[in-house]
This record gives sequence, structure tokens and C-alpha cells, in this order.
Amino acid sequence: MNILIIDAQGGGIGKQLVSAIKKNMPTAVITAVGTNSAATAAMIKAGADNAATGENAVVVNSRKADVIIGPIGIVIADALLGEITPLMATAVAQSPAKRILIPINHCDNIVVGVDDLSIGKLLQNVIQELNKMHLPT
Repeated sequence: MNILIIDAQGGGIGKQLVSAIKKNMPTAVITAVGTNSAATAAMIKAGADNAATGENAVVVNSRKADVIIGPIGIVIADALLGEITPLMATAVAQSPAKRILIPINHCDNIVVGVDDLSIGKLLQNVIQELNKMHLPT
């Protein structure tokens, strides 16, 4: 399974995602793309198999992924304090990959009807969804 994790700012969510997925699905290939070098570095430190930074990396790797995971802002232009460009949001939204979007109510984007869960619980939910998917390993 080829998993693309996209994160911004300090890469804290991405770092936790990489660690949790590696622990629960050790054969998954994780590509980490940060919108900035700090986010990318955090995900590399957590054990990502491949890593890159920036807009073009999001565009290229969105085409190759089986699953894309990240905060919901990765599909909203100008989200995550402006780090998600319109081209990034479009690439993720138009990718043939399955998407697991984490409902983080941040940066003027509020997802109603969703419980305000801890990051730990949200990460558990991501792992549960990945385990339900029947994707190539």
C-alpha cells in the first residue's frame, strides 16, 4: 500500500500519522510531503520511507498514492495558514487515491456534525479506516 501523508506548519499531525501507521502496518510504504521543510523533517524523523517538500511534490505524489491522509485543509485552497495552494488542493481532490481527511477545526474551516476528538482518537480512527481498505500491499 502506497500511503501519502501531507502536512503543514510543524508537521506534528504528520509525524504522529507516520509513527502510528508504521507501527500498525509495517509493510506500508509511506511518502511524506510537507508544505515546508519543518513539516517534512518531522515526518522523516518519524520514519517515512520517502519524503519531499512543496507544491510540486504534492502534485506528483498525489498521482501515485493509493491513499492520501492529512488534515481536511489539504483539500481547501489557502488553508493551514495559507500553506495549501490552490494547485495542491486540486491535486489532492482530483487524485484517484482514496482520501482519509482528519477533521481539524482550524484556520477558519469548521466541520460541523463531527465530534471534537483528541488527536490520539483521530489517529486511531485513521488506522481503523486503513485496516478496512483492501488495497495492494
